[in-house]
Amino acid sequence: MKILCVCGLGQGTSLILRINVENVLRQMGIDADVENTDVSSASAERPDFIITSNELSQSLAGHSSKIIIVNNYFDTNEIKTALEANIV
Repeated sequence: MKILCVCGLGQGTSLILRINVENVLRQMGIDADVENTDVSSASAERPDFIITSNELSQSLAGHSSKIIIVNNYFDTNEIKTALEANIV
């Protein structure tokens, strides 16, 4: 499974989100290839899931990947809840 963590520029907050997603997935016993990128680059990729904020998800409307909304990239409980609702 491939997951993209997306922020506006693909550097700061998406990297934090990626680290938190990897940690939560590891705790859940789920193996995935997790990468971080910017919203423009994400448009051209075809991962299984894209994790991003509600605001940025609007830029990805119509994308073939399942989009998972996480509003607080630092909140591992929110991330876990979103992953459980969409992946498991």
